[in-house]
Amino acid sequence: MIQTYSTTIRRKEMDAVLTCMVDEKIGPGELNTRLIQQVKESIKCDGAVALRSPAIALKYALKALDIERNSKIMVSALAPSWQYQELINLGFEPVVLDVEETTGLVSAEIVQEATKEGGKVLILHETAGILPDIEAILELGIPVIEDISQSFGSSIPQKDENGTEVGRTKAGLMGIYTIMGLEERDVVTAGGGAILMAPGRREWIVLKKFTDEAPETDLLPDINAALAWVQLKEFNKNEKSRKEIFGLYQHACMMGRHKMLVRDMEEGSTMSCFPLVLTSSVKDVKQYTAKKDIEIQLAYSKSVISLNEELAQKCIHAKSLFLRCVHFPLYPRLTHNEVAKIVKVLGSLP
Repeated sequence: MIQTYSTTIRRKEMDAVLTCMVDEKIGPGELNTRLIQQVKESIKCDGAVALRSPAIALKYALKALDIERNSKIMVSALAPSWQYQELINLGFEPVVLDVEETTGLVSAEIVQEATKEGGKVLILHETAGILPDIEAILELGIPVIEDISQSFGSSIPQKDENGTEVGRTKAGLMGIYTIMGLEERDVVTAGGGAILMAPGRREWIVLKKFTDEAPETDLLPDINAALAWVQLKEFNKNEKSRKEIFGLYQHACMMGRHKMLVRDMEEGSTMSCFPLVLTSSVKDVKQYTAKKDIEIQLAYSKSVISLNEELAQKCIHAKSLFLRCVHFPLYPRLTHNEVAKIVKVLGSLP
């Protein structure tokens, strides 16, 4: 059976973790620092800190923003459920937003409506590696915490006054603070943990005051940092493989009845997964792929909308994607024969 998800861990990752164990230096230390430096070089942010979980990262970001308890914080219905749960734990009121059905992302219009209901801060989860029209969202003038756990490596074009592209801005540099999860199914993994970044110097000075006082139990251990450090260095190689596989899948689906989420196929999105929105029964498709020894899973089974039925009723488009969108296997360790098999199945889905 070809599994839906598989972390790409090769010899380099294993050697880095093993070296850590042999040296008996597994707590937060040199490799934590090395990972932070690698992140700063990759994204060009002003400062960063490596923490034990995305939830801890969110706690420090909200501290740095000095957001009052009981404030309303906006989250996507398709964001990971930990965001909603952690906001409740921290004493905030989550405002759950619906999404655009074509992208699975919140839009500026959706966010603007939520601000009328008191939404103060937006946690912007860039679902499936796709970037929203973030410039339109930023024009609303609200603080944005960018979540690039699935979109690290993507970017949007920078244009001059004549509309000519003069460069690109990377995901992670557009909010006030940025969270990059390092969990098992994130695009870069440490088996757990997160990087919290401040794109600008002013924001980093504020954040650093809090993170400098962080207890060691909040910081990412070196044994995890070793894995993330190598994965970050190998990211371009892995993403190239994912993009090639994604292209083959996309071509196979073009003549089919099922739909793909709209995305920029060049530098504008990261191919962190292959979501397909089914127009037929999910049960029938799962049975069909299982007979071909291919496992698929619901794409948003662990998202905010999965927590209770009331949320599902308020978010029509998110509910539709929650019920109909599935992930097919997409990771660099897939063999040529496995990819060919999945391509053939994608082209013949019921």
